[in-house]
Amino acid sequence: MNLLLLPGLLCDAAVWAPLLPHVEQAAECRIPTYHNATSLGAMADRVLANAPATFALAGHSMGGRVALEIVRRAPERVLRLALLDTGFGARPEGPIGEDEKARRLALLALARAKGMRVMAREWVRPMVHPDRLGDATLIDAILDMFERRTAIDFAGQIEALLARPDATGVLASIEGPTLVLCGREDGWSTPAQHEEIAARIPGAQLVVIGHCGHMAPMERPREVANAMLAWLRTPSHGETVRPPLSA
Repeated sequence: MNLLLLPGLLCDAAVWAPLLPHVEQAAECRIPTYHNATSLGAMADRVLANAPATFALAGHSMGGRVALEIVRRAPERVLRLALLDTGFGARPEGPIGEDEKARRLALLALARAKGMRVMAREWVRPMVHPDRLGDATLIDAILDMFERRTAIDFAGQIEALLARPDATGVLASIEGPTLVLCGREDGWSTPAQHEEIAARIPGAQLVVIGHCGHMAPMERPREVANAMLAWLRTPSHGETVRPPLSA
């Protein structure tokens, strides 16, 4: 089975790397890039242009929104779907939406003024479980990942997120095994939000990972991998699923 793993905002293959030794037991993994796309639709189109005919699809954070745009465009190609620490609605109108815009643009201004790593140190504080902020291995991996991108990349992805389309209608159309997963302490994409996503997708499974924030694949890779392996091995009509490796 082919599995596409879509990174989130400013993320790259490093966000999925801790899971690969486990998930590769069940799938051939690919981690697409979005290059300089400045809309979620353009990101989805670039993934589809280089994707196999059919595939399993997992997206983390912004990658989950890209995954929904892929389903909107080519539902027949998506055999199963996993949405991790993500959302589905358009940016709200009024004060809530304006507050989100202001916070995102403040981080962009910091990146332009003082560099991506300084910005990432500010960004990461609410994005991981508070107990992990002193975990140098985890935090340095996140900071290094963000530092590999530029403020121009950041501006383009912020533009994409602020103009994100409403994917509510896509959720009800999803077919095949679907996993909806988040960290219990994810304050940006909350468990309540994921409960709503799962309720809107027929037959979706909701998994909430304890002691975990927004960066679930990096914070709790074994627990996330276990949930994804169970999802990948859920039988689906007309599809062959790779059996577990022998001990």
